[in-house]
Amino acid sequence: MNRFLQSINARELIRPLGQMVVFSLGSAVVLSSLVLALALALDQTAVGLALQDKYNVSLYTYTLVNLPQVVIDGLTIGFVYAAIALGYTMVYGVLEFINFAHSEIFAVGAFVGVEILIALDNSGLLRSASLGMSYVLLTLAIISGMVAAGALAVTVERVAYRPLRGASRLVPLISAIGVSFLLQDLIRLVEGLTTGDFNRIFPSFGNFDQRLNFGKLALGETTINLGISIKSIIVIVAAMLMLIGLNYLVNATRIGKAIRAVAQDRPTASLMGINVNRIISITFLVGGLLGGAAGVLYALKFTRIDPFVGFFPGLKAFAAAVLGGIGNLTGALLGGIVLGMLETFAGSYMGVFTMGAAGSEYKDIFAFSILILVLIFRPQGLMGENVGQKA
Repeated sequence: MNRFLQSINARELIRPLGQMVVFSLGSAVVLSSLVLALALALDQTAVGLALQDKYNVSLYTYTLVNLPQVVIDGLTIGFVYAAIALGYTMVYGVLEFINFAHSEIFAVGAFVGVEILIALDNSGLLRSASLGMSYVLLTLAIISGMVAAGALAVTVERVAYRPLRGASRLVPLISAIGVSFLLQDLIRLVEGLTTGDFNRIFPSFGNFDQRLNFGKLALGETTINLGISIKSIIVIVAAMLMLIGLNYLVNATRIGKAIRAVAQDRPTASLMGINVNRIISITFLVGGLLGGAAGVLYALKFTRIDPFVGFFPGLKAFAAAVLGGIGNLTGALLGGIVLGMLETFAGSYMGVFTMGAAGSEYKDIFAFSILILVLIFRPQGLMGENVGQKA
């Protein structure tokens, strides 16, 4: 046991945790400052006066009071995006092509986890489960989603990508798009044959919907309760553990060293005795495991899933990977957190600042506009290229 503990690289366990804290605090401070400055500038305009008439508070006060809850919600969805983005960046780091089927692998993981929980609910096991057993069953669903998504990712690599490895980059890219549509329709087919319902609802059990309140803030004549739901805490903690585990795997293990070697130079890695095909399969496996877990966590957070559930989260996670620097693990983490925070800030304040002309439904325009600007002025992404962190 002592020998095992001594072999653990504590630095690679602590470093990603520090990065998460820095990225979370940094994005929260920057976006909060921008929103507060905008609120202060609009306080005496028609926007501020309209809000004053409605809530009897200034626009600046309204913005400030709602900030803590907005930051919490932004971090929750940001960590989900980061977990999905790591699947894209792992594959790109090794093969330098975009696995557009990753969003459907995410969806398969979500469906497998939810269907297991629905079956347990129909059997009456969820309703009679104790609090501790509820967490065990949720963990079982997450692991099941991970296993199914991981196995599917390896299968897709073996069938649809490996035979095309020597072709131009456009060919496997087209294959990935085809696999994406194929998996969408397979999910629809399986659900249609087995349940007859394309929309599946995450069953309610345990205390996951319970909200932990940690403070109150006065807003005019009303009071805002600040808090976070149990399921949001689970999503954040689980995503953090996955990010830390992946970072340790890539940077502090022999498998990780082999992955980085294959990403750096496949022919040379093969000459050094590394089984390139096996390492690429492991890379897809790890990406699939992360995607499957993220799918179940997404279903836990947003309750409802359908065969197209992977499209928008997958698209945003891909945008997060590009925003941070595709092929860079740290960049995927940063991009996911930043994009989640941008989306939540825009959804929370856009309607107020535009007097209802543009509500939360336009939040994606703001988030992707920032992405376009980053790509124009810094095409390599926020983190640039970091070969040492390449997956």
